[in-house]
Amino acid sequence: MKIDSLPDSPWKKNRLHRREFLKMQLKGAMWMAVGASGILIPKHVIASTVPDLGIAKGAPGPATRAAVELLGGMKAFVKKGSMVVIKPNMSFNHPPEEATTTHPEVVKELVAMCLEAGASRIRVLDNPFTQTLAVENTKKACNVLKNGIVHALVDSNFYKPAEITTGLKFKNTDVMGDVLEADVLIAAPVAKSHSSTGVSLSIKGMMGLIWNRDTMHRDYDLSQAIVDLASLLTPQLAVVDATRVLTTNGPYGPGRVVKMDTIIASKDMVAADAKTVEMFPWYGQRFEPRQIKHIRYAHEQGLGRMDVENLSVKRVNL
Repeated sequence: MKIDSLPDSPWKKNRLHRREFLKMQLKGAMWMAVGASGILIPKHVIASTVPDLGIAKGAPGPATRAAVELLGGMKAFVKKGSMVVIKPNMSFNHPPEEATTTHPEVVKELVAMCLEAGASRIRVLDNPFTQTLAVENTKKACNVLKNGIVHALVDSNFYKPAEITTGLKFKNTDVMGDVLEADVLIAAPVAKSHSSTGVSLSIKGMMGLIWNRDTMHRDYDLSQAIVDLASLLTPQLAVVDATRVLTTNGPYGPGRVVKMDTIIASKDMVAADAKTVEMFPWYGQRFEPRQIKHIRYAHEQGLGRMDVENLSVKRVNL
C-alpha cells in the first residue's frame, strides 16, 4: 500500500483554485423520471445549477440513475448518434458481493440511460486477460437491453498504437480501437483498495483499456504513469460504484467489504475519486485525497480537482 502524506504548501493551496468550473442552468418546473428503475425524484432535489458531484444512496441500479440525473441526466453527456464506451471493473472471478468488480446492475443502468439518450453504439469493455465471472454476469445483465455490447478484449488485434502527447513520462501505448473511436467514455469503477496505489477508482481504472499494463508497473513510477494515461483517456463521466466498498486487501480480495449503497457521479474523474476517498475508511483509517499520489498528481496536472471541500454536491436518498 503506497499512501503518502504531503505537507501543505502555499503553492498547492494556490493550485486548488486555478480552474474555474461553469455552472449549467436548468430552467422550468420538472420531475425527473428514473425510467427503468421506476423511481421518481421530485424537482426540489435538483437545484438551479448542476453540481460538481451527484451522490445517491439506494440499490445499485436506481442509485446509478439518480446520481447521473443529479448531474443533468445522461443526455448531458451522450448525444443522439454518439459512440459510447463504458469501462467497469470486470477482471475477477468473484461475485458482486466481494466488491472486486463493478455491480452488473450499475453497468446495466448506464447502458439503459445511454440507449435512452440515443447512442448509436455502446461498448462495455475491459481487459481482464480472460473471460471472468464478472464478464459473464455483466453480459447477462446487459443482454436484457441489447445483445453483444459487453466484451473482454483479450487479443492484441483489438488495440491500436496511441501517443500520449500530454504525458510527462509515459508517452505511448496500445489502446482499444473502440475507445479511440468513441465520442463518450464513461468510467464505472467499483470502489476498492489497491496494494500498489492505495485505491483503484476512475483514474486508475483507465489501465484496463490498454494492452500492456506491465510496463507501467515495471518501467515507470506507477502513479505518474496512471495520470499520464488518464490525460489521454479522460472520461466525460465518472460513476463510482460504492454500493459495496473493498476497504482492505484490494484489488483481488478477499478483504473487508462494507455495504454503503452509494453511487458517486461527476463529470470530473478526479473529483469523483477524491470524494470516494474522503467518504469511506480505507485500511481502517481515514485519508485525505492528497495522500493518494495519483489523485494528487492528476489534480496538479490539471486533470480535475481533488479539493472536494470547495466543490458543490447534491445528494438524494432513494
